[in-house]
Amino acid sequence: MRILSITAGAAGMYCGSCFRDNALAAELLARGQEVTLVPVYTPTRTDEPNVSRRRVLFGGISVYLQQYWSLFRRTPRLLDRLWDSPWLIGTFANRAVSTDARLLGDLTISMLEGDRGVLRKEFEKLVDWIREEPLPAVINLPNSLLIGMAQPLRTAVGRPICCTLQGEELFLNSLIEPYRDRAIAMIRQQVRHVDCFIAVSEYCAAFMSDLLEIPPDRIAVVPLGIGMAGYEPRPATTATDFCVGYFARIAPEKGLHVLADAYARLRRRMGKAPARLVAAGYIAPAQASYLRDVAVILRKAGFEDEFTYRGAAASSKSSRRQVEDYSSSQTIRRPSQTVCTRCGPIRRCERPCRTGRLRASGPIT
Repeated sequence: MRILSITAGAAGMYCGSCFRDNALAAELLARGQEVTLVPVYTPTRTDEPNVSRRRVLFGGISVYLQQYWSLFRRTPRLLDRLWDSPWLIGTFANRAVSTDARLLGDLTISMLEGDRGVLRKEFEKLVDWIREEPLPAVINLPNSLLIGMAQPLRTAVGRPICCTLQGEELFLNSLIEPYRDRAIAMIRQQVRHVDCFIAVSEYCAAFMSDLLEIPPDRIAVVPLGIGMAGYEPRPATTATDFCVGYFARIAPEKGLHVLADAYARLRRRMGKAPARLVAAGYIAPAQASYLRDVAVILRKAGFEDEFTYRGAAASSKSSRRQVEDYSSSQTIRRPSQTVCTRCGPIRRCERPCRTGRLRASGPIT
């Protein structure tokens, strides 16, 4: 089967959705399917071999220029190629292209307006590009924020359109008003242009069905998975001290500050027994002050010397090395909780559920 899968770059940041899109495309390619994975906005950053195309559609710099300066909505495409260069986009990704949802209300609305808005030229370039490509059997959009592509793509090639639902509600909920309500209303209006929605969990399916008014029978659930190559079990090593490890993106929503406070409370109970807190993971420039705040929590508690931040993994090889380093940890903390396979996190369940299964998710010992 020939599949066109679109993936949304995150301005040089490690992004779970990018990981998922890339891993799925890689597995489908390994199984003999013809998959074209093409990024929009910026090149994607992955922790495994990147199978996406080098070309970037809706280049972040072009989109920004066209959004705020009408002159760039009429520039010739030959000139557009200059700032649509993956190299140039990558160079300015962390500076010129923001991923802060609070600042991106205008751009979000323009993407949802599709070929009827100020980004019409980019949608025309998308349609021209796909007409030059081998005709896909199906097209997949990475999230509902790009649902504005559905109708133009369906009109251009007459193929089924799928749309993955994988956490965009966090972005939508962080938009300031009136952008949030307007964006949700615009997505709801375009649900009819999508043939099938794919949710990454039962909870996601139920939540997004309610938020975006998608009929439940039009949502299929495909649970998340990871490739285990390179993560074979190893014999545990004998640690000389008690080590707590954190391996996730460094951001308030992931809860490193909560872990730091919990670590300080635990240390007071442990007395003089040796211990340490080790963190690793991507940190955006805008979150540098947050990491300092975490250090302040530990400094005030008297345990700053026991905290180490080891940085982000530059590749799957270094990512595996960091995981191996944690193999001597008594506890590895990830931002998760106990979940029900049907309802999602237990704190969101209004009453006991008899149809799902409880799965312990949280500290791994």
